Amino acid sequence: MKGMTVTLSVKTQTDVDPFGVPIMTEELVDIPDCLVGSPTSDDITQTLEMYGKKIAYVIGVPKGDAHSWVDTDVIIFGERFRTIGFPETGIQENIPLRWGQNVKVERYG
Repeated sequence: MKGMTVTLSVKTQTDVDPFGVPIMTEELVDIPDCLVGSPTSDDITQTLEMYGKKIAYVIGVPKGDAHSWVDTDVIIFGERFRTIGFPETGIQENIPLRWGQNVKVERYG
């Protein structure tokens, strides 16, 4: 199997406005060797019931990636998607392939 590069939006708080609202800056980071696949019908149904959102893709993230994949934007095939829920992960040593967690995304913006 061959992965592809996806772009992750990493947001960092740089300041606070006069009303106390954080001012964020966005940095786009390329994450190589990600698997991008279609969700199963069970994934679509469960996520729709739990979050009220429809999954567009499931991303297999390489083992050892330390980025936060919770509530963030991902660019795949030149289009922007938003992650749904928390990444599904397991014990890295017991997972036989190069990918250690799955992230679900919905079409966004």
